Amino acid sequence: MKIYFRKKGLLALVFSLTFYLLPAQGEVAPKTAFTKMYLPVWLEAQKHCLEVAEAMPEALYGYRPTAESKSFAEQMVHIGYTIELLTKRYVEGMTVKPDTPDASVMTKDEIVALLKKGFAYTTNVINTIDQAQLDETCVMYHSGNTVSRAFALFYVQDHLTNHRAKANLYLRMNHIEPPEYTW
Repeated sequence: MKIYFRKKGLLALVFSLTFYLLPAQGEVAPKTAFTKMYLPVWLEAQKHCLEVAEAMPEALYGYRPTAESKSFAEQMVHIGYTIELLTKRYVEGMTVKPDTPDASVMTKDEIVALLKKGFAYTTNVINTIDQAQLDETCVMYHSGNTVSRAFALFYVQDHLTNHRAKANLYLRMNHIEPPEYTW
C-alpha cells in the first residue's frame, strides 16, 4: 500500500512540476541557443533603460546640456524609436525609412510607452527569429561592415546603451542619482 501511494505521490509531483516549469500558455521562448543566451542580457538592458527614463522628472524632460545636444526627451525617443527601426533594418532585413517622432510634443508617459513598444517589438523578434535568419548577413549603414543578423542584435543594444549613458549624464547634471547599473 505504501509503495502505491509513493508512486502516486511521485507521479503527482512530476506532473505538477511539468506544468509549473513549462512556459505559460501564449508565452514564447527563444528558438535558438544564441537567442536563449541573449534574451536575459536584452531584458536587463530594457529594465535599466526604463529605470533611467522614469528617474527623470517630466518637468526636466526638455533639459539639454548644450544647444546642439539632444534633450533628455529626444534621447529617450531616439532610443525607443530606433530599437524597432534598427531591429527591422538589420535583424529582420526590412527596408525602413526613419520617421522619428517629435519628442517636444510628447509627454513623459508617451515617451515611456514608445520605449516599451520598441522593447516589446525587439523582444518578440528575439523570441521568434530562427537560426537561418540569424546566420544571414547585412551591411551596416554607417560603417559599411558586413555582420550576421545575430551580431546586429548587439548593435541594437549598443546603440541604446550609448544614448542611455548620455541620459544618465543628464540625470547627474540635474543632481539626480541615476539608477544603479547592475549586471
